[in-house]
Amino acid sequence: MKLLSRSGSYIKFIPGLILPFLLLSIHNLEANESSFLTSNAKGTMSAGSSVSHSSGTYSSSIEPEKIPSLVKSANYSGSLDFCGSRIPVHIHDVRERLEKEMLLILWDRAQVILWIKRASQYFPHMERTLREYGLPLDLKYVAVIESGLRSQAGSHKGAVGTWQFMPGTGQDYGLRIDDNIDARKNLIESTRAACDYFKKLYARFNSWPLALAAYNMGENGLAKEMAQQEVYDYYRLYLPQETQRYVFRAIVAREIMENPAKYGFFFSKEDYYPVLDFARVTVDCPARIPLTLVARAAKSYFKEIKDLNPDIRGYYLDKGRYSILIPPGMDKVFYQEFAKEISRYQAVSGQAIEQQSGGMKTGENSQPSLNIIRQQSSKDEKRAYSAAKSSNRHHVVRVGDSLTGIAQSYGISFDTLLKLNNLNKKSVIHPGQKLIVRP
Repeated sequence: MKLLSRSGSYIKFIPGLILPFLLLSIHNLEANESSFLTSNAKGTMSAGSSVSHSSGTYSSSIEPEKIPSLVKSANYSGSLDFCGSRIPVHIHDVRERLEKEMLLILWDRAQVILWIKRASQYFPHMERTLREYGLPLDLKYVAVIESGLRSQAGSHKGAVGTWQFMPGTGQDYGLRIDDNIDARKNLIESTRAACDYFKKLYARFNSWPLALAAYNMGENGLAKEMAQQEVYDYYRLYLPQETQRYVFRAIVAREIMENPAKYGFFFSKEDYYPVLDFARVTVDCPARIPLTLVARAAKSYFKEIKDLNPDIRGYYLDKGRYSILIPPGMDKVFYQEFAKEISRYQAVSGQAIEQQSGGMKTGENSQPSLNIIRQQSSKDEKRAYSAAKSSNRHHVVRVGDSLTGIAQSYGISFDTLLKLNNLNKKSVIHPGQKLIVRP
């Protein structure tokens, strides 16, 4: 082997020196990499190790942050409970199922970090409602495993929202679900509905593990399995795989999120998301208005209003009463600004609106009372109004019509129009085609 010297001439390299040279280089590389990983476990210098510096060497007195091994993290010792109910970890099958969920959840560390960050936003509101209902605070972890605390979460089965209510169950517990509002996405309302449902399930099964299993698979289905198997203990029931894992996932979520450092998650106060803060206003809409009008009245913008109110579908508020969340402090000026925006809107659209005297108040339960004298003069808005009042279930497609325009004209959502006519987003419509516009 030959190498080029600085002078440009080739020199012979003794083969016997190659291997020791390479081994020494690899050793130094591994040492440097190990030092780098230790000092950057959190993106900043970890304390507790000596650090080389151009002016010398100094040490920190704080222990370094370390991520425990998965094997160690999965080990349980002592007693464990959930919602005050003891978990029989001494049973091998129970321990194995618990360890499985711990390993699977810890494998996705990014997901756990997001859980913990979102919890600082939403848990205070959930805990307030759970205390009001006299329910165990551990139940908030059901929302974690159901949706990751995401209001927009949805399943292929049709469950939606933070607590993943199916449409029928949500409506049974007072949640409004229609073309304008899907209250399953409303944090406050859906949490109350979940509490009502939990209370009913616990009253029926007298066991929190069984109540949670029923929340997952349905109470009648669970009762049938219990009767057929003659077993009345969740941990000994043979259930669908998802339900067999369900309670254990909630237990593990609670264990990690309440002891993050134990599992290698180190947070400073700055790492947590702030608690969701808002003001609430109640508005009576006597006619269809754009949501941007509400945003302007709240000194906000469309996305912020949609983020605070994920239960509002689309870009408009149809006729009716709405409880709307706006940025904190804006309720003091909202109603006056809302009246101004209504006036501007009616001037532009040709819609005359009369403000009743004494209708402008401030406070959470106050709202402006507005009456329509006449409808908008534009042809499109007249067509929308007459269509909304009509009992006709069909629309005959005309030249220039679009699915979006038809849906807006009849006051229904785009998705509803597609479902009623067995169409998809890529479907093409033709003049003369008859579409169903009302269920």
